[in-house]
Amino acid sequence: MPTDVRTVLVTAPDPEAAEALARALVEEGLIACASLIPGVVSIYRWKGELRRDGEVLLVMKTTAARVPVLLERTAELHPYEVPEVLVFSVDDGFGPYLEWARTEVGGRS
Repeated sequence: MPTDVRTVLVTAPDPEAAEALARALVEEGLIACASLIPGVVSIYRWKGELRRDGEVLLVMKTTAARVPVLLERTAELHPYEVPEVLVFSVDDGFGPYLEWARTEVGGRS
């Protein structure tokens, strides 16, 4: 049964940018937490050029209600011109964890 918890993936150019973004979003109550995964290699085309860059992947947890503000704030804080920000629904999970995530972002503005 689907929940109101969402997982959000964001890539950042380096560990410092990833941590700064995660800290700001947690402090602002937009995400419950972020897991930073270094060593990601992204291959993509940008402005007509094939690119290969090392990045850090942020796996963030929030609620559906916070997603619109999270998308806006991530774009404001992110160093990329067009940051990757993808939102996924969470179908199920460990109940106490889901409740913790809801509590961390619930009621904050």
